[in-house]
Amino acid sequence: MQPAIYILASQRHGTLYVGVTSSLVQRVWQHRNNVVEGFTQQYGVHMLVYFELHASMLDAISREKQLKSGSRARKVALIEALNPAWDDLYPGLL
Repeated sequence: MQPAIYILASQRHGTLYVGVTSSLVQRVWQHRNNVVEGFTQQYGVHMLVYFELHASMLDAISREKQLKSGSRARKVALIEALNPAWDDLYPGLL
Protein backbone atom coordinates (compact mmCIF):
# COMPACT_ATOMS: atom_id res chain seq x y z
CA MET A 1 0.00 0.00 0.00
CA GLN A 2 1.36 3.37 -1.07
CA PRO A 3 -0.71 6.48 -0.24
CA ALA A 4 -1.18 8.74 -3.25
CA ILE A 5 -3.15 11.66 -4.57
CA TYR A 6 -4.20 11.69 -8.18
CA ILE A 7 -5.89 13.82 -10.81
CA LEU A 8 -8.13 12.26 -13.46
CA ALA A 9 -9.35 14.09 -16.57
CA SER A 10 -12.08 13.43 -19.10
CA GLN A 11 -9.76 14.69 -21.88
CA ARG A 12 -7.06 17.31 -22.37
CA HIS A 13 -8.28 20.43 -20.52
CA GLY A 14 -11.52 18.59 -19.73
CA THR A 15 -13.30 17.88 -16.47
CA LEU A 16 -10.92 17.18 -13.57
CA TYR A 17 -11.25 15.00 -10.48
CA VAL A 18 -8.85 14.97 -7.51
CA GLY A 19 -8.72 11.94 -5.24
CA VAL A 20 -6.68 10.15 -2.60
CA THR A 21 -6.07 6.42 -2.22
CA SER A 22 -3.88 3.81 -0.59
CA SER A 23 -3.75 1.78 -3.82
CA LEU A 24 -3.40 3.91 -6.96
CA VAL A 25 -3.56 1.13 -9.54
CA GLN A 26 -6.67 -0.42 -7.98
CA ARG A 27 -8.48 2.90 -7.50
CA VAL A 28 -7.85 4.15 -11.03
CA TRP A 29 -8.99 0.77 -12.38
CA GLN A 30 -12.24 1.23 -10.42
CA HIS A 31 -12.76 4.69 -11.94
CA ARG A 32 -11.96 3.48 -15.47
CA ASN A 33 -14.37 0.56 -15.18
CA ASN A 34 -17.19 2.53 -13.52
CA VAL A 35 -17.22 0.17 -10.55
CA VAL A 36 -18.59 2.87 -8.24
CA GLU A 37 -21.32 5.28 -9.26
CA GLY A 38 -20.49 8.94 -8.90
CA PHE A 39 -18.78 11.95 -10.42
CA THR A 40 -16.15 10.14 -12.50
CA GLN A 41 -18.72 7.79 -14.00
CA GLN A 42 -21.20 10.58 -14.71
CA TYR A 43 -18.65 12.83 -16.41
CA GLY A 44 -16.42 10.18 -18.03
CA VAL A 45 -13.35 11.20 -16.04
CA HIS A 46 -11.04 8.22 -16.59
CA MET A 47 -7.58 9.43 -17.70
CA LEU A 48 -4.89 9.49 -15.01
CA VAL A 49 -3.00 12.71 -15.83
CA TYR A 50 -1.16 13.37 -12.55
CA PHE A 51 -0.25 11.62 -9.31
CA GLU A 52 1.99 12.02 -6.29
CA LEU A 53 3.09 9.26 -3.91
CA HIS A 54 3.23 10.09 -0.20
CA ALA A 55 4.89 8.58 2.86
CA SER A 56 1.69 8.46 4.89
CA MET A 57 -2.05 8.63 4.35
CA LEU A 58 -2.21 11.76 6.52
CA ASP A 59 0.26 13.49 4.17
CA ALA A 60 -1.75 12.38 1.14
CA ILE A 61 -5.06 13.58 2.62
CA SER A 62 -3.51 16.93 3.49
CA ARG A 63 -2.22 17.33 -0.06
CA GLU A 64 -5.60 16.30 -1.52
CA LYS A 65 -7.33 19.01 0.53
CA GLN A 66 -4.75 21.54 -0.63
CA LEU A 67 -5.32 20.64 -4.29
CA LYS A 68 -9.11 20.59 -3.99
CA SER A 69 -9.13 24.04 -2.40
CA GLY A 70 -6.94 25.46 -5.18
CA SER A 71 -8.12 26.88 -8.46
CA ARG A 72 -8.60 24.94 -11.67
CA ALA A 73 -5.79 26.99 -13.23
CA ARG A 74 -3.44 25.79 -10.51
CA LYS A 75 -4.39 22.15 -11.13
CA VAL A 76 -3.89 22.58 -14.90
CA ALA A 77 -0.48 24.19 -14.31
CA LEU A 78 0.51 21.26 -12.07
CA ILE A 79 -0.52 18.74 -14.73
CA GLU A 80 1.19 20.61 -17.55
CA ALA A 81 4.44 21.00 -15.61
CA LEU A 82 4.92 17.22 -15.44
CA ASN A 83 2.62 15.91 -18.18
CA PRO A 84 2.33 18.64 -20.86
CA ALA A 85 0.74 16.30 -23.40
CA TRP A 86 -1.89 15.17 -20.87
CA ASP A 87 -0.95 11.55 -21.57
CA ASP A 88 -2.87 8.83 -19.72
CA LEU A 89 -0.35 7.66 -17.11
CA TYR A 90 -2.30 4.58 -16.04
CA PRO A 91 -0.73 2.11 -18.54
CA GLY A 92 2.72 3.02 -17.18
CA LEU A 93 1.65 1.93 -13.69
CA LEU A 94 0.88 -1.63 -14.78
